[in-house]
Amino acid sequence: MAVVMIVEDEALIRFALADELIACGHMVIECCNVLEALAVLGKDGEVDAVVTDVDMPGGLSGLDLSRLLVATRPSLPLWVTSGREVDISALGPAAAFLPKPYDMRALACEIARREAMSAERSASFG
Repeated sequence: MAVVMIVEDEALIRFALADELIACGHMVIECCNVLEALAVLGKDGEVDAVVTDVDMPGGLSGLDLSRLLVATRPSLPLWVTSGREVDISALGPAAAFLPKPYDMRALACEIARREAMSAERSASFG
């Protein structure tokens, strides 16, 4: 079970994705903007994956959050979503782009797959 942070200003999308992830057994932290996400990460920081929209209110974008996460946790699985094409090549191999609308069930399965791979790697080194 992964702890997934969703950073999405559109409440209906955030709620629907959270419901799908919870139904698949994940724990979810919901944030409506980057500042809220940074506050949560500053308090606890224990997340296994992040899904962030690009365009959000508050002066910081999902790309700003993504750059910070890549700098501090380069292996953290990260999905960047947008209704427009976005170049995330500078974010490294742990980041993936999801054009909106995306298949929430497929994303939940991909998060579970990456979590299982991470657990297998940890077990083999443990």
